[in-house]
Amino acid sequence: MLIRYSYFYNYNLLIILNMHIAISGNIGVGKTTLCRMLAKKFKWSPLFEAVDNNPYLDNFYEDMQRWSFNLQVFFLNSRFRQVQEIIKSKKTIIQDRTIYEDAYIFAPNLQAMGLMTLRDYENYLDLFRLMESFVSPPDLLIYLRSDIPALVEKIQSRGREYEEGIRIDYLKRLNERYEAFFANYKHNHIVIQSNEFDFENSKNDFEEIVERISTNLKKNTKK
Repeated sequence: MLIRYSYFYNYNLLIILNMHIAISGNIGVGKTTLCRMLAKKFKWSPLFEAVDNNPYLDNFYEDMQRWSFNLQVFFLNSRFRQVQEIIKSKKTIIQDRTIYEDAYIFAPNLQAMGLMTLRDYENYLDLFRLMESFVSPPDLLIYLRSDIPALVEKIQSRGREYEEGIRIDYLKRLNERYEAFFANYKHNHIVIQSNEFDFENSKNDFEEIVERISTNLKKNTKK
């Protein structure tokens, strides 16, 4: 795949204009932190997941079965708004999680666990399919992979009250679905084993990730 965009070099750092980069991964893997750091490093515009202003998260973790459909529709709507913003933007955008994860990982996981009814799940998929024709895959999707103990440690360390009730089996099933999704993902992506990189605290670890991203974009970009 060749991506045609304008680019130039600044202090040996590749600056690419008008692209869509996204970060994917399970809860607590470090997507938001990496998104913020890469946005600063590459001078990209970040789009973060709607967490702080989400009216359903507290309720969802208290009673997943009751609030799963509401939560997923909220995220679907929020992510689709971000897609429209990306389409209109003339800047390179880096996005914290994609609309595909909602539809192919989180919603089917909730349905399979008996936490979303089949009726609600099918209604949700109808909404997604309606939106999907307006959506294109990111030019680069970065998959942050992690084992469950590392996820649990990070979730506990950030101390969000509503996340205290996250079930281990829920995280495990999400991990399995992420692995299945990327095993069949045909578009440009890289996989980073996040528990092998302390990118938040180690400059060398972060620069190694930056180099991997730069190498990928140079390889897949044509003037």
